[in-house]
Amino acid sequence: MTKAKILVAAMLSTSLLALALPASAETLFKIVTVKDDITVGLNDAELKEYGDAGGIAKAIAAKGALTLWQYAVTKKDGDSVVAPRAKIGVLAASSLRVEPYKQPFKVMPHE
Repeated sequence: MTKAKILVAAMLSTSLLALALPASAETLFKIVTVKDDITVGLNDAELKEYGDAGGIAKAIAAKGALTLWQYAVTKKDGDSVVAPRAKIGVLAASSLRVEPYKQPFKVMPHE
């Protein structure tokens, strides 16, 4: 995947910002790759650094890789929550787009 394609994907993803949830303790984004989708969470400080889905995509393209917290649905005290699973590296070559992600469960903070 070329940097041009990644930048085009970043620009397209900015049109999805109207769907984004307001910043809270954690804001979720879905990174769509050639193989699967990965849900990542950004806290307020990270969100301030990257801005939005387009900013995350631009950072991945510019840096070649970005380390983020992957999130997954799990159970806590009998309730379904979205919690940090692992810190992962996202490579520019394998990510196609970044988009805001909504879900009905409570989102747990990461470190």
